[in-house]
Amino acid sequence: MKPSPQGPSVKADADRLADFVIFTQRSCILNLSAELNKGNVSFPQFFLLAYLSSEDYLTMSDIAKKMGHSTAAATGLVDRLENLAYVERLHAAEDRRKIMVHITAKGVGLVAKMRKEIANDLVGILAGMDENEAETVEHTKRAIRSRAIG
Repeated sequence: MKPSPQGPSVKADADRLADFVIFTQRSCILNLSAELNKGNVSFPQFFLLAYLSSEDYLTMSDIAKKMGHSTAAATGLVDRLENLAYVERLHAAEDRRKIMVHITAKGVGLVAKMRKEIANDLVGILAGMDENEAETVEHTKRAIRSRAIG
């Protein structure tokens, strides 16, 4: 018989996963903070760069939606990143009023560096897990993939 979605095993797994997320987030964020402060990039700016690194470009409306900001706030994020040479604005050929934001090679490099730092942190965290913790993480990864959430 399959455990119910709210059964004790699922609840225990969820509790362990929540602890894992809190711990890893804190560890990764602290390291990101130190690194990002060197380049004067805020977390929202970094998250925008991460979005842009997986797209050819985003419009200002796309950025506002993804970031949960107004278009004006998104413009401010882009202005700062453009001044640091992490992004560039391009005009759409079919409508010059449409602004497309594209990540530069410098921006891609920063995101790659940060991803590598996060991966290194996670290697250390995962290596220190006991069998139950590792099984919970693996079970969760499979569940997320099967639902196409992550």
